[in-house]
Amino acid sequence: MEILTLTTFLSYFMEGKGGPHIPEEYQLLFAVTTFILRLIILTFVFYIAGIVVVGKRRALFGDAVVISLLGTAVGIVCDSIFQSSLIGAILSLFVWLLLIRYYYETGWLGALAVGILAVIIAVIVSIIVLALLLGFAIALKWLVPFLVL
Repeated sequence: MEILTLTTFLSYFMEGKGGPHIPEEYQLLFAVTTFILRLIILTFVFYIAGIVVVGKRRALFGDAVVISLLGTAVGIVCDSIFQSSLIGAILSLFVWLLLIRYYYETGWLGALAVGILAVIIAVIVSIIVLALLLGFAIALKWLVPFLVL
Protein backbone atom coordinates (compact mmCIF):
# COMPACT_ATOMS: atom_id res chain seq x y z
CA MET A 1 0.00 0.00 0.00
CA GLU A 2 2.88 2.37 0.86
CA ILE A 3 4.51 1.85 -2.56
CA LEU A 4 1.19 2.50 -4.29
CA THR A 5 0.77 5.81 -2.44
CA LEU A 6 4.33 6.86 -3.25
CA THR A 7 3.98 5.97 -6.94
CA THR A 8 0.68 7.87 -7.07
CA PHE A 9 2.42 10.90 -5.55
CA LEU A 10 5.27 10.65 -8.07
CA SER A 11 2.88 10.26 -10.99
CA TYR A 12 1.02 13.42 -9.86
CA PHE A 13 4.32 15.29 -9.93
CA MET A 14 5.23 13.96 -13.37
CA GLU A 15 1.83 14.94 -14.76
CA GLY A 16 2.36 18.51 -13.56
CA LYS A 17 -0.26 18.50 -10.82
CA GLY A 18 2.42 19.50 -8.30
CA GLY A 19 2.33 20.47 -4.65
CA PRO A 20 -1.37 20.58 -3.70
CA HIS A 21 -1.61 16.86 -4.42
CA ILE A 22 1.04 15.88 -1.89
CA PRO A 23 -0.57 13.36 0.46
CA GLU A 24 -1.02 14.77 3.95
CA GLU A 25 1.31 12.23 5.57
CA TYR A 26 4.17 13.39 3.30
CA GLN A 27 3.74 17.17 3.65
CA LEU A 28 6.04 17.57 6.68
CA LEU A 29 8.66 15.33 5.12
CA PHE A 30 8.45 17.36 1.90
CA ALA A 31 8.82 20.67 3.81
CA VAL A 32 11.82 19.46 5.84
CA THR A 33 13.52 17.99 2.78
CA THR A 34 12.99 21.22 0.85
CA PHE A 35 14.43 23.28 3.72
CA ILE A 36 17.52 21.06 4.01
CA LEU A 37 18.15 21.07 0.25
CA ARG A 38 17.72 24.85 0.13
CA LEU A 39 20.14 25.23 3.03
CA ILE A 40 22.79 23.03 1.41
CA ILE A 41 22.55 24.75 -1.97
CA LEU A 42 22.55 28.26 -0.48
CA THR A 43 25.56 27.43 1.69
CA PHE A 44 27.66 26.45 -1.30
CA VAL A 45 26.37 29.40 -3.33
CA PHE A 46 27.25 31.93 -0.61
CA TYR A 47 30.60 30.28 0.04
CA ILE A 48 31.62 30.48 -3.63
CA ALA A 49 30.30 34.04 -4.02
CA GLY A 50 32.07 35.07 -0.81
CA ILE A 51 35.40 33.62 -1.95
CA VAL A 52 35.16 35.45 -5.27
CA VAL A 53 34.15 38.83 -3.81
CA VAL A 54 35.79 39.14 -0.36
CA GLY A 55 38.48 36.48 -0.53
CA LYS A 56 39.20 33.17 1.16
CA ARG A 57 40.34 34.73 4.45
CA ARG A 58 36.99 36.38 5.23
CA ALA A 59 34.60 33.99 3.48
CA LEU A 60 34.56 30.94 5.73
CA PHE A 61 32.37 27.91 5.11
CA GLY A 62 30.93 28.15 8.62
CA ASP A 63 29.90 31.73 7.97
CA ALA A 64 28.16 30.65 4.76
CA VAL A 65 26.22 28.03 6.76
CA VAL A 66 25.11 30.64 9.31
CA ILE A 67 24.16 33.15 6.60
CA SER A 68 22.12 30.50 4.79
CA LEU A 69 20.43 29.23 7.96
CA LEU A 70 19.54 32.62 9.42
CA GLY A 71 18.61 34.13 6.05
CA THR A 72 16.31 31.25 5.20
CA ALA A 73 14.68 31.36 8.65
CA VAL A 74 14.14 35.13 8.44
CA GLY A 75 12.79 34.75 4.90
CA ILE A 76 10.25 32.17 6.10
CA VAL A 77 9.20 34.43 8.99
CA CYS A 78 8.89 37.49 6.73
CA ASP A 79 6.90 35.49 4.21
CA SER A 80 4.51 34.21 6.85
CA ILE A 81 4.05 37.60 8.58
CA PHE A 82 3.74 39.76 5.47
CA GLN A 83 2.20 37.01 3.30
CA SER A 84 4.35 37.42 0.19
CA SER A 85 4.10 41.21 0.05
CA LEU A 86 6.71 43.65 -1.22
CA ILE A 87 7.44 44.79 2.34
CA GLY A 88 8.34 41.25 3.38
CA ALA A 89 10.60 40.82 0.35
CA ILE A 90 12.41 44.11 0.99
CA LEU A 91 12.84 43.31 4.69
CA SER A 92 14.12 39.84 3.85
CA LEU A 93 16.58 41.26 1.31
CA PHE A 94 17.82 43.79 3.87
CA VAL A 95 18.39 41.03 6.45
CA TRP A 96 20.28 38.92 3.86
CA LEU A 97 22.55 41.90 3.12
CA LEU A 98 23.05 42.55 6.85
CA LEU A 99 24.04 38.93 7.40
CA ILE A 100 26.49 38.97 4.49
CA ARG A 101 27.94 42.30 5.64
CA TYR A 102 28.40 41.10 9.22
CA TYR A 103 29.73 37.58 8.65
CA TYR A 104 31.95 38.36 5.65
CA GLU A 105 33.22 41.57 7.29
CA THR A 106 32.61 43.77 4.26
CA GLY A 107 30.81 47.01 3.48
CA TRP A 108 27.42 47.50 1.88
CA LEU A 109 28.80 47.42 -1.66
CA GLY A 110 30.70 44.21 -0.92
CA ALA A 111 27.56 42.65 0.55
CA LEU A 112 25.59 43.74 -2.50
CA ALA A 113 28.26 42.27 -4.80
CA VAL A 114 28.17 38.97 -2.90
CA GLY A 115 24.36 38.98 -3.13
CA ILE A 116 24.32 39.65 -6.88
CA LEU A 117 26.97 37.02 -7.56
CA ALA A 118 25.09 34.57 -5.32
CA VAL A 119 21.95 35.09 -7.40
CA ILE A 120 23.89 34.46 -10.63
CA ILE A 121 25.47 31.30 -9.19
CA ALA A 122 22.09 30.14 -7.83
CA VAL A 123 20.49 30.52 -11.26
CA ILE A 124 23.26 28.45 -12.85
CA VAL A 125 22.99 25.77 -10.13
CA SER A 126 19.20 25.75 -10.48
CA ILE A 127 19.44 25.16 -14.22
CA ILE A 128 21.85 22.27 -13.65
CA VAL A 129 19.69 20.72 -10.91
CA LEU A 130 16.56 21.17 -13.03
CA ALA A 131 18.23 19.40 -15.95
CA LEU A 132 19.24 16.52 -13.67
CA LEU A 133 15.75 16.26 -12.16
CA LEU A 134 14.16 16.39 -15.57
CA GLY A 135 16.34 13.51 -16.71
CA PHE A 136 15.46 11.61 -13.53
CA ALA A 137 11.74 12.30 -14.02
CA ILE A 138 11.88 11.04 -17.60
CA ALA A 139 13.65 7.89 -16.45
CA LEU A 140 11.20 7.47 -13.55
CA LYS A 141 8.20 7.94 -15.84
CA TRP A 142 9.57 5.11 -17.93
CA LEU A 143 10.02 2.93 -14.81
CA VAL A 144 6.73 3.73 -12.96
CA PRO A 145 4.54 1.34 -15.03
CA PHE A 146 6.89 -1.48 -14.04
CA LEU A 147 6.82 -0.50 -10.35
CA VAL A 148 3.02 -0.39 -10.13
CA LEU A 149 2.68 -3.93 -11.49
